[in-house]
Amino acid sequence: MSKENNMLHYFKKSSPTPVILEESEQKSFYKKLKWQVFISATLGYGLYYVCRLSINVVKKPIVDSGLLTESELGLIGSALFFAYAIGKLTNGFLADHSNVKRFMATGLLISALVNLVMGFTSSFFFFAICWGINGWVQSMGSPSCIVSLSRWYTDKERGSFYGFWSTSHNIGEALTYILTAVVATSFGWQWGFRAAAIVGLLGALIIAFFFHDSPESKGLPAVNEDFRKEKISTWEEQKAVLKNPAVWILAVSSAFMYISRYAVNSWGPYYFETAKGYTLTQANTLVAISAVCGILGTASSGFVSDKFFKGRRNKPALIFGLMNVFALSLFLLGPKNVWWVDAISMVIFGLGIGALICYLGGLMAVDIVSKQASGAALGIVGVMSYAAAGIQDIASGYLIENNKSIVNGVTLYDFSSITVFWISSAVISVVLALFTWKKT
Repeated sequence: MSKENNMLHYFKKSSPTPVILEESEQKSFYKKLKWQVFISATLGYGLYYVCRLSINVVKKPIVDSGLLTESELGLIGSALFFAYAIGKLTNGFLADHSNVKRFMATGLLISALVNLVMGFTSSFFFFAICWGINGWVQSMGSPSCIVSLSRWYTDKERGSFYGFWSTSHNIGEALTYILTAVVATSFGWQWGFRAAAIVGLLGALIIAFFFHDSPESKGLPAVNEDFRKEKISTWEEQKAVLKNPAVWILAVSSAFMYISRYAVNSWGPYYFETAKGYTLTQANTLVAISAVCGILGTASSGFVSDKFFKGRRNKPALIFGLMNVFALSLFLLGPKNVWWVDAISMVIFGLGIGALICYLGGLMAVDIVSKQASGAALGIVGVMSYAAAGIQDIASGYLIENNKSIVNGVTLYDFSSITVFWISSAVISVVLALFTWKKT
């Protein structure tokens, strides 16, 4: 915070007359708003995820009903990922210039309405269109949060609070695989979408009331002095990001990590049901374990790198990357229907992928670019990551459907191709990240 002024003129909406705050009041007011931003960003983006992952919970019931095939579900899932990928790039650039409070609230409101519509339709074409729209508006959430954190938190705080904020992914995943699964099991797959819509509407209200654009929008001085005094335009800084090879290498590394991440998030419940014989609730509970454990991995990731590695992310990224490879191997190659082994695989996967979402999914790229271009860096990483996630959904759906057979009325699955695809992606991600070792 700037120490130049001992008093602050703060304008209340209810009065055109500025309220003069003493220095102590200014600090207290700033601290209050800062925590409102962090909590609403974390909870709000977590509820974004509930509206994004709802379809993953109900895939098996939809296939069992004969409404859609695995390949069709893969195409529907890819519609979200491809729209999300493009949106991450464009909305990442737009977020640097926007009022992120309005930007983020609008995205979640539309996402909730899309989920509501999904609960009342059964057409493949309409499913794909709606889910593509959902992908676009979902891409408005993360850039808004990252830009806001860059505006409200200092350089020394960013890693830790970025890590804590990143637990929003896991909060949303846990809510989805527990709450949505219970609702869908009790009332039918349509209510899985409807429940997500209700949760999303609640999240939009939280963002509207407690999320704030920037300190300046509240009459406070900018947090980072170098951000306020930067003479280079935002667009020039964004162009510098586009020319930075390290950002692109990190983006490709993140892309392969996202293949393994969404392999479990998108198809994990389906795999547990078909390959290992669990019920819908049991399968989703196992995947929920990874989401819950991911909270610890994500929350500690920024703090660990700031505290024990002096802000360098390369070594912890390598450690957590190897954990991801091991967890996927245990998940896919472990014994059938041994619950404790599957649970351990999900614990390790959650810890590993939770930290990698923070490191490869944005923080390492944000660290090496100007604060004015945080959204642009996140956009580049995002477009590569979610394009890969979309390809994964199509490829996984195709490989699952085309490697199953019916023998004496029983459907048998061969997951050998899926196993190679998912594990090799995790390995490639680790190797690529090593090429930025000196910069990160």
